Amino acid sequence: MGLTDVYTAALMEHNAHPDYKYQMDDVTCSHEGINPSCGDDITLSLHLDGDTIDEAAFTGHGCAVSQSSADIMADLITDRSVSDARDLCSLFIQMIRGEVTDDTQLAALGDAAQLKSIAHMPARVKCAELAWRTCLHILNDREQPSNA
Repeated sequence: MGLTDVYTAALMEHNAHPDYKYQMDDVTCSHEGINPSCGDDITLSLHLDGDTIDEAAFTGHGCAVSQSSADIMADLITDRSVSDARDLCSLFIQMIRGEVTDDTQLAALGDAAQLKSIAHMPARVKCAELAWRTCLHILNDREQPSNA
């Protein structure tokens, strides 16, 4: 597998011109995700309208894989229910770890399915899944009962 299998035109476009990399004004919830092995650092912010993610954005820095993956994820989860977003994040993580490889199942990921080949590059898996794990942290945290 060559680098062109990982660094696709779509990935490079999302890295060079991210649509969702900005500081959100009206944040409902956010979380910082760090990949210490590579130095990737993002803060994912979500705005929820009831059970719908109506805006997702991220700030931070990192390699092309982490930044592109974050942009692709933000696009995919915007206008989705929290439950759908959680399912998509879980599916992406299973794909990037090589646990789900069926293209029919992966079709739900849209452009994110193009990152499938990263599963063959262990050093890049944590980069690709950073935003998705960060999103899961936010969404799962919302489901925890408060200790008031």
